[in-house]
Amino acid sequence: MQVLLANPRGFCAGVERAIGIVERALELFGPPIYVRHEVVHNRYVVDRLRAKGAVFVEDLDAVPDGAAVIFSAHGVARSVREAAERRGLRVFDATCPLVTKVHREVARHSAAGREVILIGHAGHPEVDGTLGQYDRAGGGAIYLVESEAQAETVAVRDPERVAYVTQTTLSMDDTECIVGVLRRRFPHIVGPRKNDICYATQNRQDAVKSLTDRCDLMLVVGSANSSNSMRLREIAENAGIPAYRVDGPQDLRSDWLAGHERIGVTAGASAPDVLVQRVVQRLREWGVRCIEETVSRPERVAFPLPVALRSP
Repeated sequence: MQVLLANPRGFCAGVERAIGIVERALELFGPPIYVRHEVVHNRYVVDRLRAKGAVFVEDLDAVPDGAAVIFSAHGVARSVREAAERRGLRVFDATCPLVTKVHREVARHSAAGREVILIGHAGHPEVDGTLGQYDRAGGGAIYLVESEAQAETVAVRDPERVAYVTQTTLSMDDTECIVGVLRRRFPHIVGPRKNDICYATQNRQDAVKSLTDRCDLMLVVGSANSSNSMRLREIAENAGIPAYRVDGPQDLRSDWLAGHERIGVTAGASAPDVLVQRVVQRLREWGVRCIEETVSRPERVAFPLPVALRSP
């Protein structure tokens, strides 16, 4: 058996920045440091930060007055920011800059009197945060669309004054289909100047697509609540390849390997490479002898920490 390691895989710049914010805050101010929602969607990362003194909460009511709180990489609604300001909480914002870009698009369309259609998955924290950027005071609204079927039926106030944005961690293929329906139904719809799917999500999806002709089994390292990890598994399955998502080597099953010769391995943007290496080590123990790093698409994007957390 042979393992083909996808490139790029694992941490993106937004995830590295978010984790760095929590670690730096703990270093400067000491525990506890409160984090609203999981800073990134990975069980290993969250458990490691919790052991260092990070306290993950779902509601600001759980944060004591005067404490420091970090907003997760997925972003928050305007109402959450306003609540933090009213309480005088010390906020460090770990929202991925690419998510912030989408937030600004929604705010701009709202100010211009356009309604907005958000393509995304209900209940995902990024979607909740993006929905919360629209100012409904002017009578308009933002609508969530999850599928082509919903795109066929969504009703807006004025078909000539509508825009769309997308969750950053979706599959480009699925998003294009939904956008196609919206453009047919609303010929004047305004889209983003640049696609909202983040560079890292797209690069990892392309890397999996490039492996589907070379492997007959795909393993995706990432947690169940990681949207981009789930999309990687779906892409492999849609190409006709058995695919499994695992948090780490403890989730692997040896019977998955039966009858397979080339195993593709990748990781979602919030999964650390240490987990990939542990998965590979387990595969070695089960008989894999050849490990091949596939050709990489270099990623040179880096996002700085907030000024207040940077070293002097």
